[in-house]
Amino acid sequence: MVYFVIAEDKREMSRLKLYSTPTCPWCAKIREFLKSNGIPFTDFDVTASQKAARELRDKSGQMAVPLILAGKEMIVGYDEDALKKLLKIK
Repeated sequence: MVYFVIAEDKREMSRLKLYSTPTCPWCAKIREFLKSNGIPFTDFDVTASQKAARELRDKSGQMAVPLILAGKEMIVGYDEDALKKLLKIK
């Protein structure tokens, strides 16, 4: 399931957050996608931080990773088309 809203302000993109785990293959794909497109992000390992795990649950209502937040926009899971649309990448 993917949820997203297009960002209206480019400053929202500078605060991109990724909630992930080190063993999640989809999280690794998102990291690679963001890095290869030069998108800065902060990666929160929910297995190493209880605070990050709580934030993940509070923001998405679940414990599924990966979760990407850009301001108020959210993508749960890996969806390259949704990522491209959110980040305005062609």
